[in-house]
Amino acid sequence: MIPIVWVDAFSEHPFGGNPAAICLLEGPADEQWMQALAFEFGISETAYVWPLEDGTHSLRWFTPTTEVDLCGHATLAAAHAIGDRGGSALEFSTRSGRLSARFDGDLIELDFPADPPSPIPVPDALAPLRARATARSTHFLIAELADAEAVTSLVPDLAAFAELPDRAVLVTAPGGTGDIDYVLRMFGPKVGIDEDPVTGSAQCALGPYWSPVWARRYWRRRNGRPGVAGCE
Repeated sequence: MIPIVWVDAFSEHPFGGNPAAICLLEGPADEQWMQALAFEFGISETAYVWPLEDGTHSLRWFTPTTEVDLCGHATLAAAHAIGDRGGSALEFSTRSGRLSARFDGDLIELDFPADPPSPIPVPDALAPLRARATARSTHFLIAELADAEAVTSLVPDLAAFAELPDRAVLVTAPGGTGDIDYVLRMFGPKVGIDEDPVTGSAQCALGPYWSPVWARRYWRRRNGRPGVAGCE
């Protein structure tokens, strides 16, 4: 019998956030079996984790249709399923290198690699979005829309998105009010996820994408005047 833990990541309430199924194995498993089980669960990610001799853990992630290189919410869920080991960080060996999770009370802090995107011309498949800018990172295609409302009301052409070479399309815009820096929707029909409720790995690309904007806003607030050349 294999222990399986169902975790609703990024949520304080049951049935919220983004669910992940965590299979706690004693060692490696057959890939066809892992993929078949992920398909049967039918949620965005099923993770398989087992201990390694060096004290770390191997971690692999599967959508209903394929294995992926990086997943944030299932890594968070895996750390929660394993539990706090007395204050030391959990280390995971993955297809994206070494990842760590550190416990701080009830919180779990993940250390993930940055995946800076580069600007690209708007692909034909994204032309209907009327994107202000597009960029591509290792895993994602980013489309920046005019405002949060445009992101919220978007009805995506999933068939067109699936034809793109990227794992998923991140549709984003500046935050509307308050402390929201940016909004996001993630569409991954190419990997069996029409839309993900919450996407941790997307922040590896969107953090570097939006950080210059945050820097310019901070500069303007601090100096009390509009940005100058090189700051806009």
